[in-house]
Amino acid sequence: MDESHSRSSTKRHHLALARLRAQWGLLAGCAGVFVGLLLFAGLSPAGALVGFLAMLTGIALLPATPAIDKVEAEPAPPQLPLALQGNPVSVFADALIDPCLVLDRRGVLLHANPAARRQFPGVTTGNPLSFSMRNPELVQAIDAALRSGVTRSIELHETVPSETWDKVVVAPLSRPGMDWFSDEDRQLMVTFQSLTDLKRVEALRSDFIANASHELRTPLASLLGFIDTLLGPAAKDAAAREKFLGIMRGQAERMSKLIDDLLSLSRIEMHQHVRPTGSIDLAALLREVREGLMTQAKAADVEIRINLFAGPSTTIGDRGQLYEVFENLLDNAIKYGAGGKFVEVSLAPAGRPGFAHVVTVIDHGPGVEPEHVPRLTERFYRIDADASRKKKGTGLGLAIVKHIVNRHRGQLSIKSKPGEGMRVDVFLP
Repeated sequence: MDESHSRSSTKRHHLALARLRAQWGLLAGCAGVFVGLLLFAGLSPAGALVGFLAMLTGIALLPATPAIDKVEAEPAPPQLPLALQGNPVSVFADALIDPCLVLDRRGVLLHANPAARRQFPGVTTGNPLSFSMRNPELVQAIDAALRSGVTRSIELHETVPSETWDKVVVAPLSRPGMDWFSDEDRQLMVTFQSLTDLKRVEALRSDFIANASHELRTPLASLLGFIDTLLGPAAKDAAAREKFLGIMRGQAERMSKLIDDLLSLSRIEMHQHVRPTGSIDLAALLREVREGLMTQAKAADVEIRINLFAGPSTTIGDRGQLYEVFENLLDNAIKYGAGGKFVEVSLAPAGRPGFAHVVTVIDHGPGVEPEHVPRLTERFYRIDADASRKKKGTGLGLAIVKHIVNRHRGQLSIKSKPGEGMRVDVFLP
């Protein structure tokens, strides 16, 4: 009971103080009056003090006013987080990982989320979007959405500064209970979803199928032609039969090699995310590769010079795949660098952070123009297609090398200049 009484008394005190604070202007005026009476009317100090205290008591005991009681009785509402004090649409846009723009009814940019500012640094808040993004299809989609109040979707293709594709959705933001056309504060949200990676994968797949079909169609057409000849005019010509059968065998070997390379590339890509766990002696592997290609080197009149450092040369990897890497590189050096009369193969410490060994294959042939170097690891890329086919190349060797090196968490470096041959470095951990 005493506690309840104490709380009630405290509340009354707070209310009295609140009333006094609310009437501070009146109190100041009354205090001035009493001071004037004290100085000029002969009022005694004791009388002035008693009168002022009586006035204070009267104000404190005035009937309660609803405004004051409400302020004192109800606690202040909790402060909202800073992020929620702004426009909810802007807060939502900033939460998206894709670029997002918010426009008003005139197409003026109200807000761009961080992803949009990174992708479109030229956009400026307060300016019409058409000032910075002049793509006609995008401008038309925004105008159509503003006129109709219906969501529009387009595919945006940009070529500057680099080629990109985006799916753009222009969505009117309709507020509940309000008509779109009568709402003076109507807004649009423009979102961008990147399609660049999908487009590039689709293009690569189409190119791969077209190139593979072309590479197989040529030898198949040759085989069919020679078979028809052997079944017809050359049926009883022993010399022609022997000549044609030799050509047919070469074409069949070419198709077989192409299919083997395609299957090898497919297997490598399938397991590219799985890091090998075997232990390999690189020095012994390189000697084995050299011995396996000695017959081919002698036929091309090319000497294979090998230089291996004396230190430890063990690495983690797939022995069969690394054999294929160095066999492909040395085979290319013999085929295309035969004019240099010798090919160099070396193994040394990498001298590069994150890698322990570097295997280098150098030929002293004609070399290639610098603009071709970045594309040499593309599938079916050839500088001279006819010369490559005559040398039984499939155009997949360096693509296979690149994928195997990537699987081993290594790095491939190719350098070449006309007249200076080609240098290929394979860095391995």
